[in-house]
Amino acid sequence: MIAPARRAALDVLGAVDAGRLDLGAALARARVGLADDRDRALTSELAIGTLRWQGQIDHVLAAFSSRPLGRLDRQVLNIVRLAAYQLLHLDRVPAAAVVDDAVQQTRRAGKASAAGFVNAVLRSISRRRHALPLPSRPEDPRDREAALAYLSVGLSHPRWLAERWLDRWGFDRAETWLRFNNAGAPLTIRANTIEIARGDLAVRLADEGVETRPTDWAPDGLVPTSGNPLRTRLADAGLFLVQDEASQLVPLLAAARPGMRILDACAAPGGKTLAMAGSARGQAAIVAADVRPGRVALLRRIIAQHRVPHVSLVQMDVEQPLPLAASFDAVLLDAPCSGLGTLRRDPEIRWRRQPEQLAVFAAAQQRMLKHAAAVVKPGGRLVYATCSSEPEENEEVAAAFLRQHPRFRGLEPPEAQVLLPGRASSLVDERGHLRTWPFEHGLEAFFGAVFVFEG
Repeated sequence: MIAPARRAALDVLGAVDAGRLDLGAALARARVGLADDRDRALTSELAIGTLRWQGQIDHVLAAFSSRPLGRLDRQVLNIVRLAAYQLLHLDRVPAAAVVDDAVQQTRRAGKASAAGFVNAVLRSISRRRHALPLPSRPEDPRDREAALAYLSVGLSHPRWLAERWLDRWGFDRAETWLRFNNAGAPLTIRANTIEIARGDLAVRLADEGVETRPTDWAPDGLVPTSGNPLRTRLADAGLFLVQDEASQLVPLLAAARPGMRILDACAAPGGKTLAMAGSARGQAAIVAADVRPGRVALLRRIIAQHRVPHVSLVQMDVEQPLPLAASFDAVLLDAPCSGLGTLRRDPEIRWRRQPEQLAVFAAAQQRMLKHAAAVVKPGGRLVYATCSSEPEENEEVAAAFLRQHPRFRGLEPPEAQVLLPGRASSLVDERGHLRTWPFEHGLEAFFGAVFVFEG
């Protein structure tokens, strides 16, 4: 009998591979059909791990396959990828059971003619798994080809991306970054400071058997060290929200205060709206917008669950001129982007993105900035943020905006540092931008720039 988690993980891989769902949505759907928490956890581990190590896995499969991988049926390919991940990176299930499950999955999928192929490839990998044809870490990192082979194949990233980071940051930092992306990401939550302070939330969670530590950089975040806050009675009480630590820093740049009028232009799922409302002690008028009805519906649920006051929800497209007056003290544009700064949490992105897409994202981001800028009142601020690591979407977009909008100015580093409390002020670079780096800060790669409209 095929283990439930392996069946569910294969369904997740199929949905992501076909582009029907992103990884988060595919996992959420798969978990609904699993009653056991252990099966839910294993499904996530199998699906995320297979996507994370897909480049390395495909290299190994190609070495043992009698057929080009590009000619394999997609479902068969996902079956052997999933099993290969278990053989290469997990050791809790005997190899023979992994191979047998994969053969059964192949037959269950109606691909019985491929069962012999699946069996042969996986048994070959199992026999050779301690001496696989994988590039090793180069003794001399200055050997560019050896370095790229190790970074792209050995550490399972697209070659074009490994090459970019190697050239920009050097071998040691690039290696640290890729290893960071291949490690498990911790669950991070942010206190709903409208309702409760971070310290008080930690006490309430401890009463529920969940021990936490404060986040290293973000002032309102907690990282569970034992127990799961999502399995407690507090999970649906609106006292906290799951939010990446680097993402928690972005809304601080808006410097929300009581009495302000604020636009969160790409607001879903709502974490930044919630954070700005908390900074304003629930006394700011916030317009939270997103382009798709489903995203607006998600916003509505989050805002209601966390009891955020004075929030108006609007469906609108920031790529078009906005139906709003120039009346906002602060506008936050957390723009759609390549997501290349979040590969630890979203491993499938590394295989979806291509270098030519960066220019497409940047052009859309510039249009959005133009429209967002038009609703900032004199003396107000416009915050531009992405979860991309790439300068085309960040520094270059910010510089182009300032060239095209001379009535705005960027913040100098000391001005930006004041917006970030404690040691987080050190995350401001020499241009006055918020910049977080995996190899330096242990955070996903986020970017934030603040522009003041001088009128």
